[in-house]
Amino acid sequence: MAAARSAARALRIAARAGVQQRTFAAVARRVAMPQVAVPAMQARGVKTMDFAGHKETIYERADWPVEKLQEYFKNDTLAMIGYGSQGHGQGLNARDQGLNVIVGVRKDGASWKMAIEDGWVPGKNLFEVNEAINKGTIIMNLLSDAAQSQTWKDIKPLITKGKTLYFAHGFSVVYKDITGVDVPEDVDVILAAPKGSGRTVRTLFKEGRGINASIAVHQDVTGKAEEKAVALAVGVGAGYIFKTTFKKEVFSDLYGERGCLMGGIQGMFLAQYQVLRERGHSPSEAFNETVEEATQSLYPLIGKNGMDWMFNACSTTARRGALGSPLLRGLEARLRRPLHRRRERFRDPALFGLQRCPRLP
Repeated sequence: MAAARSAARALRIAARAGVQQRTFAAVARRVAMPQVAVPAMQARGVKTMDFAGHKETIYERADWPVEKLQEYFKNDTLAMIGYGSQGHGQGLNARDQGLNVIVGVRKDGASWKMAIEDGWVPGKNLFEVNEAINKGTIIMNLLSDAAQSQTWKDIKPLITKGKTLYFAHGFSVVYKDITGVDVPEDVDVILAAPKGSGRTVRTLFKEGRGINASIAVHQDVTGKAEEKAVALAVGVGAGYIFKTTFKKEVFSDLYGERGCLMGGIQGMFLAQYQVLRERGHSPSEAFNETVEEATQSLYPLIGKNGMDWMFNACSTTARRGALGSPLLRGLEARLRRPLHRRRERFRDPALFGLQRCPRLP
């Protein structure tokens, strides 16, 4: 109850102040919007933002206009290995910005045919995997986690000194004892992880905004790995970029997939719908109170205005229900408990093409 009283008190203070606090959603929305001309004296690629007292260095798309990107990568060939969701979005965005991009996939496979439909030309900018890696200076491994593990023994010898190895997710590197992806020691190894599907990466880029993304450096041989990661993040369509590490990117992603991004939200939808149906509510009523109102009304408002705004826009009854929920009281404590202490693992390692699956911290 102490937590509920504290939260309620914070809401009252926010209401009196006209909700002056900047929420993450509001800040992220501001920096993701198309930018005006960047002042000439601005330090390239660096800003400090204050998230409720926590200062964080971030990067913006406006700091890397197309001309600067093209100049920075004028001697590079971006070899996009894999053409799934992320390969499609990142590859097309980089190509649209005038970067030298080639795609490497299995000849005549589904991805090969999809790439041709998107305008990639065999022998010009569409090749089989090994040839693309040999031609590329920046090797962008966008294969699935399972495919990265299965193909690494063939790909690794081709990642020679002077190349850069890029990932959009750090899973295979962080869990190398399971995946076998042990990166070469003489190349830069970097990550740019868009916070959304490849289709969203493409859609937001075409709208002139750009998706949020994190960047990380696993290995810096040249001394320029971080700068390169930021530039590549912008090149593949990011509008707002923040720093992390390979491990933190993986852990936050896996927690999110189990929580409010996938597992938790799906579990809440299903449980609430089933309980309402068991207690005599019609399918329409159960669905609308569970899914429809959330996805079509409340979630868009939260995304646009932030959670503080949402609480203040709700009735006092709704606020009381939220703050007094036993889920709210127990959720944070559960999330603080390391997952491996609860003996929670991925249910089926075969889904990832792995013999066993990792524990999370």
